Amino acid sequence: MELHTPSGNVGQTIVLRRLPTVVGQTIVLRRLPTVGPIGSRPGVRRRLRGFTFVELMVVITIIVILISMAIPIYSRSISRAKESVLKNNLFTLRTVIDNYTYDKQKAPQSLQDLVTDGYLREIPMDPITGSNQTWKIVMEDATQSVSQSEPGIFDVLSGSDKMGLNGTPYSDPSW
Repeated sequence: MELHTPSGNVGQTIVLRRLPTVVGQTIVLRRLPTVGPIGSRPGVRRRLRGFTFVELMVVITIIVILISMAIPIYSRSISRAKESVLKNNLFTLRTVIDNYTYDKQKAPQSLQDLVTDGYLREIPMDPITGSNQTWKIVMEDATQSVSQSEPGIFDVLSGSDKMGLNGTPYSDPSW
């Protein structure tokens, strides 16, 4: 038997169960209230709040897909930044070698000569190898050198054996 409460409990239903009790010679019916939402059936469990396993798996799958799309883009941007630094460092080294050659009328014998004579504060780092000691030095031909008695550095290349994003090796003179 269902009765709506007159106390103003909106949306609440009290389900009454009658239990017989004997008091003296009379039988008294006692009522036990069970409170639940309107339309609920007694004995049926209400669903607990939260997410189901399937909902959690769908969300995790979407997150994994987004991360798997972002990682290659991130690594490519890191490679582009390193290539940009490499181009900048090679341009600086080549310009400084040319300035040294014009000023001294001979090419430098090592990259350290550029530092000791004040053309560079320090030898720039090769961003691909992560060291300033791995630069490949191209010596000029003795017949074409400014000072034919002492051929010096003509060009500098990266010491890496890796390939760039454009498909050319980092040690290629086109960088």
